[in-house]
Amino acid sequence: MKENKKLISEIIEEVKRDMSDEEILSLLAKSKVSKNTNSEESTKYTLGQKAADKIAGFAGSWAFIFAFVGVLLAWMVINIIMASNAFDPYPFILLNLVLSCVAAIQAPLIMMSQNRQDQKDRTRAENDYKVNLKTEIMIEDLHDKLNKILERQEEILKHIKENEKK
Repeated sequence: MKENKKLISEIIEEVKRDMSDEEILSLLAKSKVSKNTNSEESTKYTLGQKAADKIAGFAGSWAFIFAFVGVLLAWMVINIIMASNAFDPYPFILLNLVLSCVAAIQAPLIMMSQNRQDQKDRTRAENDYKVNLKTEIMIEDLHDKLNKILERQEEILKHIKENEKK
């Protein structure tokens, strides 16, 4: 890591020796820093990761909640109506087992999806930082140029006033 920082510092120093500030800023202004993070990220996912995202997206929806409640109610009603012939009588032990299995599978899928979302957020934040840094540098340069123009304008006004007095 220290070698990378040293190398970057050396490169920056070489660029400063070879180019003026105006040339560096012109180069910076012409370069594109921002990128579309959404389109780049979608191509990097495996089939399993995409499936996990879709499952996690569905599992966090109202459609899933209503469907799941419907299945639970149907399971209980059917077993209560069947009474002695029920495949899962009243304490619904099999239903508890199914619910535990669903939770055990669903939790890692949601966590995988959240991890990828965190990575997307980090990529977006890094992109935003680069854009903001470039913008800050460009604004500072414009501010300096504007100050120079104002100073030059004041000098010109002084010269004009001096010439009018003569």
